[in-house]
Amino acid sequence: MSVTAWRRPLTWLLAWALVAGAGAGWLAHARLQALRDAFETDARIAHRLLSQRVVQHDAVLATLALLQPQDESGAPADRTAAPLPRLPAVYPQIIEVLRRPPGGAWPGPLHAALDEAEARSRRSGHAELAQADLPAGRYRLVLAGQPASHALLLDLRATVPWDEWPMAPADSPVRAALEHGGERFVIQAGRRAQHGWHYSFHKLLAAQSQPFDVVLERDVGWGELPWGRALAWAAASAAALAALRALLRQRVARRRAEELLRLGQVARLNTLGELAAGMAHELNQPLTALLASTQAAQRLLGEEPPDLATARHAMGQAVDQARRASSVVGRLRRVVERPDLSGQAQPLALPAAVHDALHLLEPELRRRGIAVQVHAPADLPAVRAEPVALQQIIHNLVMNALQALESVDAAERHLALRLCAQGTQVLLSVRDRGPGIGAEARARIFTPFYTTRAGGLGLGLSLCESLAQAMGGSLVLAPPPSDGPGTEFQLLLPVADGPPAPDPLA
Repeated sequence: MSVTAWRRPLTWLLAWALVAGAGAGWLAHARLQALRDAFETDARIAHRLLSQRVVQHDAVLATLALLQPQDESGAPADRTAAPLPRLPAVYPQIIEVLRRPPGGAWPGPLHAALDEAEARSRRSGHAELAQADLPAGRYRLVLAGQPASHALLLDLRATVPWDEWPMAPADSPVRAALEHGGERFVIQAGRRAQHGWHYSFHKLLAAQSQPFDVVLERDVGWGELPWGRALAWAAASAAALAALRALLRQRVARRRAEELLRLGQVARLNTLGELAAGMAHELNQPLTALLASTQAAQRLLGEEPPDLATARHAMGQAVDQARRASSVVGRLRRVVERPDLSGQAQPLALPAAVHDALHLLEPELRRRGIAVQVHAPADLPAVRAEPVALQQIIHNLVMNALQALESVDAAERHLALRLCAQGTQVLLSVRDRGPGIGAEARARIFTPFYTTRAGGLGLGLSLCESLAQAMGGSLVLAPPPSDGPGTEFQLLLPVADGPPAPDPLA
C-alpha cells in the first residue's frame, strides 16, 4: 500500500463529476419531459379544434338537406346543379355550395367525381369526400339527399381556426399537417433538427366524412437543453463539495492534533517516569555507599577514646539520616515505577495501529516528501498489546526514521514498514534509508540518557524498549542492512488468543 496524496483529490473529482452529471441529467430529463408535455397538449388542442371545424361541415350539409323544398314542381327547366351564394359569406372556409336538383346532374367537369361520391354517400348515410387535393388545400364534400343532393368546396387553410390555434405558426418548431391518401396539407412548417429527440402525434379527425390524419411532429435539438442551469448546478455542486472537503479536512486535522497532543502527554509522563527511575537508580548507590562508610567509621570510632558515647550517638544519627534518604529514594522509585502493562493488554490488529500512526504523521511525511511502503499479509494474526503503548512505540520509531531521512536527498527518502508472523509472535520492522547508526552508538542505543541528536534526552528508545517488554514483547536494533544504508528496528509482540478488539483510536 502506498501513501499518496493524489488519490484523494481524484476521489473528490470523481464525486463532483458524478453529482454534476446526475444533476445535469435530471435537469435535461425535466426539460425534455416539459417539452413533451407541452407538445402533446398543443397537439390535442389542435386536433380538437380541427375536428370541431370539419364536424361543422357535416352540420352545414345536413341543414341544407333539411331546408330544401319538398315540392319541386316549380323547379326551373335547367336541371343542372347550381351554386348557392349565401353560405360562403357566413363560413369563409366554404368556397362554393352546389345543389343537384331532382333528376338533374352535377356540372360537366365535376360530374363523374361527384356522382361517385354521391353514390358512396347514399350507401354510407353520411357525407363523402370528392376531389380531395390536399397539396392545393381544396376538397369537396358531398351529401346525398332526397330529392336533392349538395356538395361543398372547402378551403383547408381557412378551415384552421387561427384565432384559437395553440401555436404561433411563424415561430413554432412544431410541424403540423393533414394527411390523406398519400397527400399532405402543411398547416405550419415548423423546424427540423439533425440530432436530438423526436416527438410525434397522429390521430384521425373526429368526423367519418373527412378522415384526415392530424400529424404533428416536434424535433428537440441539443441547443434547447438547459445548459445554463446545468452549468450553474455544476458550479454549485463543486462549491458544496469543496466546502464539505474543507470541513472534513478540518475535522481530520483537529482529530490528528488531539491525538498527537494526547500521545505527547503520555510520552511526557512516561519520560518523566523514566527520568525519575534513572535518578533513583543513580542516587540510591551513593547513598548506600555513604551508609556503609558511616557504619565503618562508627566501628573505628568505637576503638578510639575519648568520647565514645558522643561519637557513637553522632554516627548513629548519620546512619539514621542515610537510611532515611535511602528510604525516600526508594519510595520515589516505587511511585514513579512504570505499571505493569500486561494486565491492560488486549487483542489488537497491528496493521490498524500502523495505519493510525501513519495517519497522525501524514503531514510530516508529506512535508518531508517521504515515500512510505507498508507490507502486511491479509491473514496476519492479532497481537496482544496495550493500545496507547503500542501507538507510542510505533510513533517513536517512525519519528526517528523521519529525522534520520532528513540528512539524505529527497529522492532517497524511503521508509518501509513490514509486518509478518514469526511463530507465536508478530514482527513489525521499521526500515529507513538514512545514514545508519555507527558501531559505538549501536552498542548503547537503548541506554537511558544516551543520544546522538543535539537536544535529545536519550530516553525515547529506552522507553520504547521498556514498554515492549512490559507487554511481553521486545524491541531490538537489527544488524546493519546488507542492501544499502539505513537502520532497521524490529518490534516483536505476542500473538493474541482472540480476535482483535475494535480500534479505540479510530
